[in-house]
Amino acid sequence: MTKRHVSLPAEADEGVTAFIEQVDDRLSSDEDTCEVVRDTLVDLFGDRDAYERWQAGGDVTPAERVRLQGYDPCNATLESEYYAEKDEETYTRSKHLQWLWRQFDATPMADNIAFALRFRQMLANHLFADAGDDLRLFKGITFTYGHNIEIGDNTVVHDDVHLDDRGKLTIGDRVSISDSAHLYSHDHDIVDQTHVDNYHTIVDDDARVTYDSMVSAGCRVGKNAVVGAKATVQGDVPDHHIAVGSPARSIRVKPGWESVADPVEDKLTNRADERAIEFDLPDDLDVFDEFQRDLTPPDGVDAPGAE
Repeated sequence: MTKRHVSLPAEADEGVTAFIEQVDDRLSSDEDTCEVVRDTLVDLFGDRDAYERWQAGGDVTPAERVRLQGYDPCNATLESEYYAEKDEETYTRSKHLQWLWRQFDATPMADNIAFALRFRQMLANHLFADAGDDLRLFKGITFTYGHNIEIGDNTVVHDDVHLDDRGKLTIGDRVSISDSAHLYSHDHDIVDQTHVDNYHTIVDDDARVTYDSMVSAGCRVGKNAVVGAKATVQGDVPDHHIAVGSPARSIRVKPGWESVADPVEDKLTNRADERAIEFDLPDDLDVFDEFQRDLTPPDGVDAPGAE
């Protein structure tokens, strides 16, 4: 796609650069991450006066107090915080950075593309396991942890994409992930949905995952492949293939790539078991079943998988 070069006015660019560099320097230091995130959000939301008044013992309403406390990620919880198999030490910092990412997206500045893309690139450098150069990370992107994501160079992730890295998620160079796509790296048992299996999900170099599609856990979207809009990928998409539908199947090879691509087959091959990620839970873990269901099959009916 042909695009134009766009830039901010010099004075605005100077301010953006100074702000991003300041946050980057603080996140790169030994300073407590909660304090960095808190200070950044207090100022981004224009609440410095109210925050200082509260800290000095001044009167604040209950609603104001909740709002001011909420700038500090140490006073917040996220859904992924409840996942039993996560690495607690790694997650602590990831949670703080993810809180900053999400709250930044709630500010008006998140719609200023020239500012927001640079700010999210900086955050990705601190949050992801590996963040390539020249990333274009748009508004509303969510992820499980962040620290199990690897993204290559010159890749774009559009609005409202979910990057599930409960297992591991690898996205290559020059990849395009369109709006509202979902990439998963974990799955639930069909009988006991509290049982989770984690996988390594891969979107290889030059691939496109288009609008509102889903890539299931443990699948690979091959190099230069295309996943069509609203497709549900439940197996590996071969290099240079176009996959559409739900469940997705390969319908053709991209024109010009026939000589190096595998032939089109009836369905995609699922190799998720080859990409399973094993994990152990601590022996002293205090677990709970949020559903409290009785999973015992009716009398005379064998449970799925029973011999």
